[in-house]
Amino acid sequence: MEQPVYINIPVERKIKPISPDAPQSDIAEIREMFREMNQRYMVYQPAPYYHTVKRAIDIVASATFIFLVMSWLFPIVALLIKLSSKGPVFFRQKRTGLKGVEFDCFKFRTMYVNDEADTKQATYKDKRITRVGRFLRATHLDETAQFFNVLLGDMSIVGPRPHMLYHTRYYAQSIPYYNLRHESQPGMTGMAQIKGYIGEINVERELRKRVQWDVYYLKNRSISLDIKIILTTFGQVFVKAFHSIIGKKSS
Repeated sequence: MEQPVYINIPVERKIKPISPDAPQSDIAEIREMFREMNQRYMVYQPAPYYHTVKRAIDIVASATFIFLVMSWLFPIVALLIKLSSKGPVFFRQKRTGLKGVEFDCFKFRTMYVNDEADTKQATYKDKRITRVGRFLRATHLDETAQFFNVLLGDMSIVGPRPHMLYHTRYYAQSIPYYNLRHESQPGMTGMAQIKGYIGEINVERELRKRVQWDVYYLKNRSISLDIKIILTTFGQVFVKAFHSIIGKKSS
């Protein structure tokens, strides 16, 4: 039976909102924290062929999806976004990647253009989210744009979800082992997500659980586990999208 790697945090508390004026992550500082963690804790190294096969799967899967699905899905989503509000089709945000290196993470835009997009995480019934955006988020179609990140090599299909830069710095100061998650390429989906830890973070316990499952993934990485996570994610997204559509029809 799968068990996460437990990390003891003495007090559970609400995640305090970070001020927009808070200093942005210093990449050199993140790398230094990462090196220190690497010296103190050994992380399981997968089989020698793992990274090569994983990258091959990422390239084939992302290229296939972009060619077969995005070729017709993109014009439809782009039109809906443009009709719903003013602004670009894509939303680009700086995220923390492998070894603490930052990259531009792509998503279909789901919010009205606002000044808090890079400093405030989306919440339930967030007024910044457009009507089309709510559908895109409910069906996870907004994240399909990240297949471009996968093809470029910034992300993998499976791995710990990447966080905003200033969130990385904030969480690294309060959550033990947090920076170990940067040992792996960030992913579109991961172990924490299929276990139900997805979306808004309200209390520290939720973040702690995500990190525990991220560390579990690091210690058990394999092609078979990646395939299991992909298939489980696909099933969960399908069920969630189905319920979202049925719910709208019945309302």
